[in-house]
Amino acid sequence: MTDKTNDLILATLNNAEQVHSETFEYTSLFLNTIVPDESNARFFPSVFIENKYAKQFSERKLTKLQLTELLEAEGKVILGKGCIINCLEHGSNEWKKANKTIESIIELGENIAISEMIQVPTVYPVNKGQYRILTGHRRFFALLFSFGYDHVAQFKVYDSKPLLHKVKQFQENASREDLPQYGKLQAFLSAVMEIDGLDQARVKVGQRRLTVKEKAKNLGISMGSYDNYNVLTRYSEVIKFYENGLNAPFLKVKKVILDCEAKYKEDHGKKQLNIADKKIVGDNILACLSGNSVSAPKKAQSYKISDIPNLQALKSILFNDVSKLELNIDWKKLDWSNHDAVNRRLVVLVNLLK
Repeated sequence: MTDKTNDLILATLNNAEQVHSETFEYTSLFLNTIVPDESNARFFPSVFIENKYAKQFSERKLTKLQLTELLEAEGKVILGKGCIINCLEHGSNEWKKANKTIESIIELGENIAISEMIQVPTVYPVNKGQYRILTGHRRFFALLFSFGYDHVAQFKVYDSKPLLHKVKQFQENASREDLPQYGKLQAFLSAVMEIDGLDQARVKVGQRRLTVKEKAKNLGISMGSYDNYNVLTRYSEVIKFYENGLNAPFLKVKKVILDCEAKYKEDHGKKQLNIADKKIVGDNILACLSGNSVSAPKKAQSYKISDIPNLQALKSILFNDVSKLELNIDWKKLDWSNHDAVNRRLVVLVNLLK
Protein backbone atom coordinates (compact mmCIF):
# COMPACT_ATOMS: atom_id res chain seq x y z
CA MET A 1 0.00 0.00 0.00
CA THR A 2 1.32 3.46 -0.89
CA ASP A 3 2.37 6.02 1.71
CA LYS A 4 -0.32 8.36 0.36
CA THR A 5 -3.03 5.78 1.06
CA ASN A 6 -1.63 5.13 4.53
CA ASP A 7 -1.70 8.85 5.25
CA LEU A 8 -5.33 9.08 4.12
CA ILE A 9 -6.31 6.17 6.35
CA LEU A 10 -4.50 7.77 9.29
CA ALA A 11 -6.26 11.07 8.68
CA THR A 12 -9.62 9.32 8.47
CA LEU A 13 -9.05 7.43 11.72
CA ASN A 14 -7.79 10.56 13.48
CA ASN A 15 -10.96 12.38 12.47
CA ALA A 16 -13.02 9.53 13.91
CA GLU A 17 -14.57 8.90 10.50
CA GLN A 18 -15.57 5.56 9.09
CA VAL A 19 -13.07 4.17 6.58
CA HIS A 20 -15.91 2.73 4.50
CA SER A 21 -18.05 5.89 4.50
CA GLU A 22 -17.50 7.11 0.91
CA THR A 23 -20.32 9.01 -0.76
CA PHE A 24 -21.67 8.16 -4.20
CA GLU A 25 -24.54 8.80 -6.58
CA TYR A 26 -26.11 7.05 -9.53
CA THR A 27 -25.64 8.91 -12.78
CA SER A 28 -25.44 8.37 -16.54
CA LEU A 29 -22.05 8.44 -18.24
CA PHE A 30 -20.76 7.92 -21.77
CA LEU A 31 -18.96 4.60 -22.09
CA ASN A 32 -16.06 6.35 -23.82
CA THR A 33 -15.31 8.22 -20.58
CA ILE A 34 -14.68 4.99 -18.66
CA VAL A 35 -11.25 3.37 -18.30
CA PRO A 36 -10.64 -0.12 -16.86
CA ASP A 37 -8.47 -0.80 -13.82
CA GLU A 38 -5.41 -2.74 -14.97
CA SER A 39 -4.83 -4.11 -11.46
CA ASN A 40 -8.29 -5.66 -11.29
CA ALA A 41 -8.70 -9.43 -11.57
CA ARG A 42 -11.30 -8.85 -14.30
CA PHE A 43 -8.99 -6.77 -16.49
CA PHE A 44 -7.52 -7.94 -19.74
CA PRO A 45 -5.54 -5.76 -22.17
CA SER A 46 -8.07 -4.22 -24.49
CA VAL A 47 -8.58 -1.55 -27.13
CA PHE A 48 -12.00 0.02 -27.62
CA ILE A 49 -13.10 0.90 -31.15
CA GLU A 50 -15.62 3.36 -32.45
CA ASN A 51 -18.88 2.09 -33.85
CA LYS A 52 -17.88 2.83 -37.45
CA TYR A 53 -14.84 0.53 -37.26
CA ALA A 54 -16.83 -2.19 -35.52
CA LYS A 55 -19.45 -1.97 -38.26
CA GLN A 56 -16.82 -2.11 -41.02
CA PHE A 57 -15.32 -5.22 -39.46
CA SER A 58 -18.75 -6.86 -39.12
CA GLU A 59 -19.43 -6.08 -42.79
CA ARG A 60 -15.99 -7.48 -43.69
CA LYS A 61 -14.77 -4.14 -44.98
CA LEU A 62 -11.91 -4.29 -42.50
CA THR A 63 -9.86 -7.40 -41.72
CA LYS A 64 -8.52 -8.43 -38.34
CA LEU A 65 -4.99 -7.63 -39.53
CA GLN A 66 -6.01 -4.16 -40.71
CA LEU A 67 -7.76 -3.40 -37.43
CA THR A 68 -4.83 -4.72 -35.41
CA GLU A 69 -2.39 -2.50 -37.29
CA LEU A 70 -4.72 0.51 -37.25
CA LEU A 71 -5.27 0.32 -33.49
CA GLU A 72 -1.85 -1.10 -32.56
CA ALA A 73 -3.79 -3.88 -30.89
CA GLU A 74 -1.36 -6.77 -31.12
CA GLY A 75 -1.33 -8.58 -27.77
CA LYS A 76 -4.70 -7.07 -26.82
CA VAL A 77 -8.42 -7.64 -27.27
CA ILE A 78 -10.32 -5.33 -29.63
CA LEU A 79 -13.75 -4.53 -28.26
CA GLY A 80 -16.62 -2.62 -29.83
CA LYS A 81 -20.29 -2.83 -30.76
CA GLY A 82 -21.02 -6.43 -31.72
CA CYS A 83 -17.30 -7.02 -32.12
CA ILE A 84 -14.69 -8.74 -29.92
CA ILE A 85 -11.38 -9.79 -31.48
CA ASN A 86 -8.74 -11.70 -29.53
CA CYS A 87 -5.34 -10.45 -30.73
CA LEU A 88 -3.31 -12.12 -27.99
CA GLU A 89 -0.73 -14.74 -28.96
CA HIS A 90 -2.71 -17.63 -30.40
CA GLY A 91 -2.69 -20.73 -28.21
CA SER A 92 -1.05 -19.04 -25.21
CA ASN A 93 -2.55 -19.27 -21.72
CA GLU A 94 -3.48 -15.60 -21.90
CA TRP A 95 -5.24 -16.19 -25.22
CA LYS A 96 -7.20 -19.12 -23.77
CA LYS A 97 -8.19 -17.17 -20.65
CA ALA A 98 -9.25 -14.21 -22.78
CA ASN A 99 -11.42 -16.51 -24.91
CA LYS A 100 -13.28 -17.71 -21.82
CA THR A 101 -13.83 -14.13 -20.70
CA ILE A 102 -14.98 -13.15 -24.19
CA GLU A 103 -17.57 -15.94 -24.16
CA SER A 104 -18.99 -14.70 -20.86
CA ILE A 105 -18.99 -11.07 -22.09
CA ILE A 106 -20.94 -12.00 -25.22
CA GLU A 107 -23.46 -13.99 -23.18
CA LEU A 108 -23.90 -11.17 -20.68
CA GLY A 109 -24.10 -8.60 -23.47
CA GLU A 110 -26.91 -10.50 -25.15
CA ASN A 111 -28.80 -10.58 -21.85
CA ILE A 112 -28.23 -6.87 -21.22
CA ALA A 113 -29.54 -6.03 -24.69
CA ILE A 114 -32.97 -7.44 -23.85
CA SER A 115 -33.24 -6.89 -20.09
CA GLU A 116 -32.29 -4.30 -17.51
CA MET A 117 -28.97 -4.59 -15.70
CA ILE A 118 -29.68 -5.32 -12.05
CA GLN A 119 -26.35 -4.15 -10.62
CA VAL A 120 -24.61 -1.33 -12.47
CA PRO A 121 -20.80 -0.97 -12.58
CA THR A 122 -19.17 1.32 -10.03
CA VAL A 123 -16.59 3.96 -10.97
CA TYR A 124 -14.66 6.88 -9.49
CA PRO A 125 -13.18 10.01 -11.13
CA VAL A 126 -9.52 9.96 -12.16
CA ASN A 127 -9.09 12.87 -14.56
CA LYS A 128 -11.40 15.60 -15.74
CA GLY A 129 -14.24 13.85 -17.49
CA GLN A 130 -12.75 10.36 -17.01
CA TYR A 131 -13.69 7.59 -14.61
CA ARG A 132 -11.98 4.35 -13.62
CA ILE A 133 -13.90 1.14 -13.00
CA LEU A 134 -14.00 -0.02 -9.41
CA THR A 135 -16.30 -3.01 -9.84
CA GLY A 136 -18.12 -4.40 -12.85
CA HIS A 137 -15.45 -4.77 -15.54
CA ARG A 138 -17.30 -7.59 -17.28
CA ARG A 139 -20.57 -5.66 -17.18
CA PHE A 140 -18.82 -2.63 -18.68
CA PHE A 141 -17.32 -4.75 -21.47
CA ALA A 142 -20.77 -6.26 -22.08
CA LEU A 143 -22.29 -2.77 -22.38
CA LEU A 144 -19.64 -1.85 -24.95
CA PHE A 145 -20.31 -5.03 -26.90
CA SER A 146 -24.08 -4.52 -26.88
CA PHE A 147 -24.41 -0.77 -27.41
CA GLY A 148 -21.09 0.59 -28.63
CA TYR A 149 -18.46 3.08 -27.57
CA ASP A 150 -20.71 6.17 -27.72
CA HIS A 151 -23.53 4.73 -25.62
CA VAL A 152 -24.73 6.28 -22.36
CA ALA A 153 -25.32 3.98 -19.38
CA GLN A 154 -25.97 4.33 -15.69
CA PHE A 155 -23.12 3.93 -13.21
CA LYS A 156 -22.67 4.11 -9.47
CA VAL A 157 -20.18 6.98 -9.18
CA TYR A 158 -18.10 7.58 -6.05
CA ASP A 159 -17.04 11.14 -5.29
CA SER A 160 -13.42 9.96 -5.12
CA LYS A 161 -11.40 6.78 -5.12
CA PRO A 162 -12.42 4.73 -2.05
CA LEU A 163 -9.65 4.36 0.52
CA LEU A 164 -9.99 0.59 0.55
CA HIS A 165 -10.91 0.13 -3.09
CA LYS A 166 -9.39 -3.37 -3.31
CA VAL A 167 -11.53 -4.41 -0.36
CA LYS A 168 -14.61 -3.17 -2.20
CA GLN A 169 -13.58 -5.11 -5.30
CA PHE A 170 -13.11 -8.27 -3.28
CA GLN A 171 -16.43 -7.85 -1.49
CA GLU A 172 -18.17 -8.03 -4.83
CA ASN A 173 -15.94 -10.62 -6.47
CA ALA A 174 -16.11 -13.07 -3.55
CA SER A 175 -19.86 -13.39 -3.92
CA ARG A 176 -19.84 -13.91 -7.68
CA GLU A 177 -19.96 -17.48 -8.91
CA ASP A 178 -18.85 -16.55 -12.43
CA LEU A 179 -15.52 -15.00 -11.44
CA PRO A 180 -12.58 -17.34 -12.15
CA GLN A 181 -11.07 -18.82 -9.01
CA TYR A 182 -7.68 -17.30 -9.77
CA GLY A 183 -9.31 -13.87 -9.89
CA LYS A 184 -10.84 -14.42 -6.47
CA LEU A 185 -7.50 -15.41 -4.94
CA GLN A 186 -5.78 -12.39 -6.46
CA ALA A 187 -8.56 -10.11 -5.26
CA PHE A 188 -8.24 -11.56 -1.75
CA LEU A 189 -4.48 -10.95 -1.62
CA SER A 190 -4.93 -7.34 -2.74
CA ALA A 191 -7.73 -6.76 -0.25
CA VAL A 192 -5.73 -8.27 2.62
CA MET A 193 -2.88 -5.87 1.89
CA GLU A 194 -5.30 -2.98 2.38
CA ILE A 195 -6.71 -4.52 5.56
CA ASP A 196 -3.16 -4.92 6.89
CA GLY A 197 -2.54 -1.26 6.08
CA LEU A 198 -5.68 -0.32 7.99
CA ASP A 199 -4.50 -2.46 10.90
CA GLN A 200 -1.14 -0.67 11.03
CA ALA A 201 -2.85 2.71 10.84
CA ARG A 202 -5.10 1.81 13.77
CA VAL A 203 -2.05 1.02 15.89
CA LYS A 204 -0.45 4.36 14.98
CA VAL A 205 -3.46 6.29 16.26
CA GLY A 206 -3.61 4.27 19.47
CA GLN A 207 -6.37 1.86 18.51
CA ARG A 208 -6.16 -1.90 18.96
CA ARG A 209 -5.45 -4.25 16.09
CA LEU A 210 -8.30 -5.81 14.19
CA THR A 211 -9.29 -9.30 15.25
CA VAL A 212 -9.53 -12.07 12.67
CA LYS A 213 -13.30 -11.85 12.98
CA GLU A 214 -13.21 -8.11 12.26
CA LYS A 215 -10.93 -8.64 9.26
CA ALA A 216 -13.35 -11.17 7.84
CA LYS A 217 -16.23 -8.76 8.47
CA ASN A 218 -14.38 -5.95 6.67
CA LEU A 219 -13.89 -8.27 3.70
CA GLY A 220 -17.56 -9.21 3.73
CA ILE A 221 -16.99 -12.94 4.21
CA SER A 222 -17.50 -15.52 6.94
CA MET A 223 -14.76 -16.77 9.24
CA GLY A 224 -14.82 -20.09 7.40
CA SER A 225 -14.33 -18.41 4.03
CA TYR A 226 -11.56 -16.25 5.48
CA ASP A 227 -9.73 -19.37 6.64
CA ASN A 228 -10.22 -21.00 3.24
CA TYR A 229 -8.71 -18.03 1.43
CA ASN A 230 -5.83 -17.84 3.91
CA VAL A 231 -4.89 -21.47 3.32
CA LEU A 232 -5.32 -21.26 -0.46
CA THR A 233 -3.09 -18.20 -0.77
CA ARG A 234 -0.40 -19.61 1.53
CA TYR A 235 1.55 -21.07 -1.39
CA SER A 236 2.36 -19.24 -4.61
CA GLU A 237 2.39 -22.61 -6.38
CA VAL A 238 -1.35 -22.99 -5.76
CA ILE A 239 -2.14 -19.50 -7.06
CA LYS A 240 0.02 -20.10 -10.14
CA PHE A 241 -1.72 -23.42 -10.77
CA TYR A 242 -5.13 -21.73 -10.69
CA GLU A 243 -3.79 -19.03 -13.01
CA ASN A 244 -2.74 -21.71 -15.48
CA GLY A 245 -6.22 -23.18 -15.63
CA LEU A 246 -6.75 -25.36 -12.56
CA ASN A 247 -10.49 -25.84 -12.13
CA ALA A 248 -10.98 -27.45 -8.74
CA PRO A 249 -13.21 -26.51 -5.78
CA PHE A 250 -11.50 -24.42 -3.13
CA LEU A 251 -12.36 -26.87 -0.34
CA LYS A 252 -10.84 -29.79 -2.23
CA VAL A 253 -7.59 -27.90 -2.83
CA LYS A 254 -7.55 -26.68 0.77
CA LYS A 255 -7.67 -30.31 1.93
CA VAL A 256 -4.73 -31.17 -0.35
CA ILE A 257 -2.73 -28.29 1.14
CA LEU A 258 -3.47 -29.24 4.74
CA ASP A 259 -2.78 -32.93 4.09
CA CYS A 260 0.58 -32.15 2.45
CA GLU A 261 1.55 -29.89 5.35
CA ALA A 262 0.56 -32.47 7.96
CA LYS A 263 2.41 -35.26 6.17
CA TYR A 264 5.58 -33.20 5.82
CA LYS A 265 5.51 -32.24 9.50
CA GLU A 266 5.04 -35.86 10.51
CA ASP A 267 7.77 -37.16 8.20
CA HIS A 268 10.27 -34.58 9.42
CA GLY A 269 9.19 -34.24 13.05
CA LYS A 270 8.37 -30.54 12.72
CA LYS A 271 5.72 -28.37 14.32
CA GLN A 272 6.44 -25.21 12.31
CA LEU A 273 7.49 -24.84 8.68
CA ASN A 274 10.29 -22.50 7.64
CA ILE A 275 10.76 -20.98 4.19
CA ALA A 276 12.75 -23.95 2.90
CA ASP A 277 10.12 -26.37 4.23
CA LYS A 278 7.32 -24.42 2.56
CA LYS A 279 9.13 -24.57 -0.77
CA ILE A 280 9.22 -28.37 -0.56
CA VAL A 281 5.62 -28.54 0.63
CA GLY A 282 4.62 -26.24 -2.24
CA ASP A 283 6.24 -28.63 -4.73
CA ASN A 284 4.46 -31.57 -3.08
CA ILE A 285 1.12 -29.75 -3.32
CA LEU A 286 1.78 -29.03 -6.98
CA ALA A 287 2.56 -32.70 -7.59
CA CYS A 288 -0.66 -33.78 -5.88
CA LEU A 289 -2.76 -31.28 -7.83
CA SER A 290 -1.09 -32.47 -11.03
CA GLY A 291 -2.03 -36.06 -10.23
CA ASN A 292 1.51 -37.18 -9.47
CA SER A 293 2.35 -39.22 -6.39
CA VAL A 294 4.62 -37.69 -3.79
CA SER A 295 7.25 -40.08 -2.52
CA ALA A 296 7.68 -39.81 1.21
CA PRO A 297 11.27 -39.63 2.41
CA LYS A 298 12.39 -42.85 4.08
CA LYS A 299 13.11 -42.56 7.75
CA ALA A 300 16.59 -43.58 8.76
CA GLN A 301 16.37 -46.93 10.52
CA SER A 302 17.74 -46.97 14.04
CA TYR A 303 19.15 -49.56 16.38
CA LYS A 304 17.42 -50.14 19.70
CA ILE A 305 18.59 -51.57 23.00
CA SER A 306 15.86 -52.72 25.34
CA ASP A 307 15.71 -51.59 28.95
CA ILE A 308 18.91 -52.53 30.77
CA PRO A 309 17.77 -54.43 33.88
CA ASN A 310 20.67 -53.76 36.29
CA LEU A 311 23.90 -51.89 36.87
CA GLN A 312 26.08 -54.93 36.18
CA ALA A 313 24.60 -55.32 32.70
CA LEU A 314 25.11 -51.61 32.03
CA LYS A 315 28.78 -51.79 33.08
CA SER A 316 29.32 -54.85 30.89
CA ILE A 317 28.01 -52.97 27.86
CA LEU A 318 29.97 -49.80 28.63
CA PHE A 319 33.33 -51.20 29.66
CA ASN A 320 33.66 -54.55 27.87
CA ASP A 321 33.93 -55.64 24.27
CA VAL A 322 30.68 -57.61 24.32
CA SER A 323 31.56 -59.29 21.04
CA LYS A 324 34.31 -61.18 22.88
CA LEU A 325 32.20 -62.29 25.81
CA GLU A 326 31.21 -65.95 25.86
CA LEU A 327 27.53 -65.46 25.24
CA ASN A 328 26.99 -67.98 22.43
CA ILE A 329 26.26 -65.17 19.95
CA ASP A 330 27.95 -65.56 16.58
CA TRP A 331 28.55 -61.92 15.68
CA LYS A 332 30.46 -62.85 12.52
CA LYS A 333 27.45 -64.50 10.92
CA LEU A 334 25.15 -61.60 11.73
CA ASP A 335 23.81 -59.71 8.70
CA TRP A 336 24.66 -56.19 9.77
CA SER A 337 22.67 -54.68 6.89
CA ASN A 338 19.50 -56.21 8.32
CA HIS A 339 18.31 -53.76 10.98
CA ASP A 340 15.69 -56.12 12.35
CA ALA A 341 18.22 -58.94 12.75
CA VAL A 342 20.67 -56.64 14.54
CA ASN A 343 17.94 -55.38 16.88
CA ARG A 344 16.96 -58.97 17.73
CA ARG A 345 20.59 -59.76 18.62
CA LEU A 346 20.70 -56.69 20.88
CA VAL A 347 17.65 -57.97 22.75
CA VAL A 348 19.38 -61.34 23.21
CA LEU A 349 22.55 -59.57 24.38
CA VAL A 350 20.76 -57.59 27.09
CA ASN A 351 18.93 -60.71 28.29
CA LEU A 352 22.20 -62.67 28.56
CA LEU A 353 23.86 -59.89 30.55
CA LYS A 354 21.19 -59.88 33.27
